[in-house]
Amino acid sequence: MKCMHLFLFKSSVPFLVLFALLSNGFTGKSIAESFDPERYQKHARTYTPEESMAMIEVAPGYRLELVAAEPMVEEPATMAWDGDGKLYVAELNTYMQEIDGKNQHEPVCRVVLLEDTNHDGRMDKRSVFVDGLKLPRMIQPLDDRVIIRETDTFDLHSYRDTDGDGVADEKKLVYQGGPRGGNLEHQPSGLEWNVDNWMYVTYTDRRYRWVGDHIEAEKIPGGSGQWGVTHDDVGRNFYCTAGGENPAMHFQIPMVYGKLTLSGEQAPGFREVFPLVQIPDVQGGRGRFRQDTLTLNRFTGCAGQHIYRGDRLPSDFYGDYIIPEPVGRLVRRAKVVYEDGKLIVKNATPGTEFLRSKDANFRPVHASTGPDGCLYITDMYRGIIQEGSWVRPGSYLRGVVENYGLDKNIGRGRIYRLVHETTERGPRPKLIHAPSRELVSHLSHPNGWWRDTAQKLLVVRGDPSVAPELVSVAKQSKNPLGRLHALWTLDGLGVYNESLLLEKLGDEDERLRAAAVRMLEPQLTSGNIHVTKAVLSLVDDSDLQVVTQLLLSIAQTATPGGDAILEQITERYQANPNITGVLNHVKAQREIATKRRLENAFLAKGRTHFEIACLPCHGMDGKGMPAPGTDMTLGAPIADSPRVTGRMDVPIKIMLKGMTGELDGRKFPGPMLPLESFDDEWIASTLTYIRSSWGNKASMVTARDVAAVRMQIKDRETMWDASEIVAMTPVLPKQMRKWRFTSSHRSGQIKSAIDGNSNSRWDTGAVQVPGMWLAFDMGKEQELTSLVLDSRRSKNDYPRQYSVEISEDGQHWSKPIAEGYGQSPMLQIVLPPTKTRHVRISQHGHASGKFWSIHELEVYTR
Repeated sequence: MKCMHLFLFKSSVPFLVLFALLSNGFTGKSIAESFDPERYQKHARTYTPEESMAMIEVAPGYRLELVAAEPMVEEPATMAWDGDGKLYVAELNTYMQEIDGKNQHEPVCRVVLLEDTNHDGRMDKRSVFVDGLKLPRMIQPLDDRVIIRETDTFDLHSYRDTDGDGVADEKKLVYQGGPRGGNLEHQPSGLEWNVDNWMYVTYTDRRYRWVGDHIEAEKIPGGSGQWGVTHDDVGRNFYCTAGGENPAMHFQIPMVYGKLTLSGEQAPGFREVFPLVQIPDVQGGRGRFRQDTLTLNRFTGCAGQHIYRGDRLPSDFYGDYIIPEPVGRLVRRAKVVYEDGKLIVKNATPGTEFLRSKDANFRPVHASTGPDGCLYITDMYRGIIQEGSWVRPGSYLRGVVENYGLDKNIGRGRIYRLVHETTERGPRPKLIHAPSRELVSHLSHPNGWWRDTAQKLLVVRGDPSVAPELVSVAKQSKNPLGRLHALWTLDGLGVYNESLLLEKLGDEDERLRAAAVRMLEPQLTSGNIHVTKAVLSLVDDSDLQVVTQLLLSIAQTATPGGDAILEQITERYQANPNITGVLNHVKAQREIATKRRLENAFLAKGRTHFEIACLPCHGMDGKGMPAPGTDMTLGAPIADSPRVTGRMDVPIKIMLKGMTGELDGRKFPGPMLPLESFDDEWIASTLTYIRSSWGNKASMVTARDVAAVRMQIKDRETMWDASEIVAMTPVLPKQMRKWRFTSSHRSGQIKSAIDGNSNSRWDTGAVQVPGMWLAFDMGKEQELTSLVLDSRRSKNDYPRQYSVEISEDGQHWSKPIAEGYGQSPMLQIVLPPTKTRHVRISQHGHASGKFWSIHELEVYTR
């Protein structure tokens, strides 16, 4: 369903749209001055499902079959099958119902349940499973429960139909994530259950797992994608993004190990597309269509991608990457090949497309493997496919939409099944209530849908009684993928079988050897010498996929001897750029993992210190311990406190010198006593724990930060009055505008970082590389206490490594008075006692694809 999110700069108009408007005077009105009925009838009118199917070209030997059409389904965006073969479809009934996109967030959308009751391959029964939703974007059936996420929230709810009427009558919150804002096209999608029993989504650096009766989230090194995520047999995630016009990204390794891109992973020309429809309704303007035919020239609206893993199409279709492209009205079939250490995606039909339509309303937005082993394609079948923010009055795209009357075509939708002339559809499943031992037998099914669903149901049931049968399959199944699923099912059930995993390190199939390495990572972390020796022996494995997994697992753990293995592989594969690329990624991830372990140990110390010294007054929940006989608390609430989560020097000052008086209208029986007798590391670890607990989300505090503040206030002999703490504010923007600012990049934009408006920003206009800087002259000498670089509106644009220098004349700079590594979009730099006039902040890190941005620069003086 996505189309064309493009990178947003300071204005709300995408850069490429501005380019289209400003270059060569090209606007939508150059296509036609106004709506032309004749043009509409010729190019953009709607067709019946049968008429539309006749306008679709598909590769020889293949054909489409109609599964459902309006009014059975309307505005379908994504779909999912439950264990009994029933189909749940998200209907975005408010999406772009008119050209301005009004009322899109009204909670009137639906998830419907479609059934084929007479087994003829066509849906004939429709139930509104859940109504009153706000643009539902994720569906994940479990057993008889279905997980759904809506737009504008991270919350996940489970729904269940308890009386069999096709309508959910039970709703439970299974994950509380809180609200999520932003354009509806820029919010997470997916919730794809992977072979490792985790569910993956786009955009966010979180993955999700079903635990008993609820879902838990875990942070991973990165997030990717936009509309949809899929995975292959071994669990590598495939993402795409319309905003970046990239149909295949971050698929080399599972996302749990971070984002890796290798040179040449897309075959030359892979992003060029070959549509039939000659309507230039492309958000990128002139540069995104062929001037002679007005057809889209490259991927731009890719969404709902899928790795086909069924068993009813020709065998050479298995494992192919299917990419719906709704702007181009086509579906790309891509081959995924592993060559010399990397995956490469290639167009399976060079110079054309596997499937494409002449119908301007054909909008393929989702693909999936069905229980019957065929490939299913969801067609949103509509005129406008771009969200209203990109069809604004005056934009190039609006002119085209109005000229062709695309805004007239709404409220429809089709679902197709792709079959081959040799296809015989597989049987309908009945797995939800099937005995667990029967489910175990399906782990070796040739259709990946059956394997995935059987594994998911076994893990959701949490039934360890089938462990012996799972071990038997893992050892004896003739299908290597059956052995693989059995291993991951045991892992999902929490059944650890060390001897089995060690045996699988020698399995004849490289996918099993690699999976065993991954599943043994907890033992590598704990220092199990026997396991470590066995895993590291795979350094000599003949398969590069196993070597790659070994590298990833070494990076993920503190494996003794890991550094020596890295050097051994570095020397052996120095001539292989693909393995070198993995090595570089692994070494960076290993540094991050080492840092994370140190931070976790630091956090654990802080918790211990808090429980000893702070808990008696502030309480274990951070809300303050009730004072006996009063309506007061002994200590101030520190959960969700602006003093705790704001600039870090404020809570450091309070901990060092103590505080007295009313705060936020609350009185306390006594003061907060000084803790300056404790050393810098004690205070830093305790405060780090406080700033990351009870929903608090703030960067860690280091001993160096505490030392700097201690030096600043060393002469103070009294506790802080609460009014002094509240009054600690930065230099006002109107005062900062009198200062002189310069920078290595875009000096003319710096005023946007000091205007008091967090929506505007200064940025480098180029990706982060060492040597970037921003400097300011305050006009006279002042004593600085701290700096805050706020890039939260561009959350990944914080400097990866920084230093702060000072100067008397703006020409000769001191050695750094502060330096470190950026950890979050709210970078707070505490300075030692510093009197100066000139200040320079330098950026020394690398961040692939990310600018250095500052939405608000705060300067604190005394």
